[in-house]
Amino acid sequence: MASARFMILMGVVALVAGLLPLTGCSNNTGKPSGNADTNIESVKIDGEWFQLELALDGETRFKGLSGRDHIEPDGGMLFVFPRPNDQRFVMRDCLVPIDIIYLDPAGRITAMHHMPVEPPRDPETEPVTGVGATDKYEQRLKRYPSRYPAQFVIELAGGTLERLDLSEGDLIDLNDPAGLKARAK
Repeated sequence: MASARFMILMGVVALVAGLLPLTGCSNNTGKPSGNADTNIESVKIDGEWFQLELALDGETRFKGLSGRDHIEPDGGMLFVFPRPNDQRFVMRDCLVPIDIIYLDPAGRITAMHHMPVEPPRDPETEPVTGVGATDKYEQRLKRYPSRYPAQFVIELAGGTLERLDLSEGDLIDLNDPAGLKARAK
């Protein structure tokens, strides 16, 4: 009788052990999470899940969503900086409107802006100089400030903020902010 119970117990343990790998796409909170091997982070904002591309290095952060002619309704980008700092984003070569949310190191909203499309660079009057201080195009772009030091910035499709009920000071749960910060260069 004891060996039958032991065999049943071992069967249950084996079944549970076999199912554990199936939970690899979620963390212990039950929320989808990003994977250090991917460039996408799932973030829940005001009850909606967004699949955000990660911008973890200077080159990717500089380019951002420039050149895109479409952003999925549940898409966008999550910029991660190594340290919090005053941020000012622009609509450089952006073909679609973007909504932006600045977050402090804890994930609290410091500022939000709707950023309309800017007129494109005029090569005749705004040639590329490679130096921001003398580049007329870069100088004319409107700056959208974080108001306070921000370590994370979320860009979403234009108009998304209109449907979300967000206010400055609200917390956006980034699942693993320490892991994101560790990956930022």
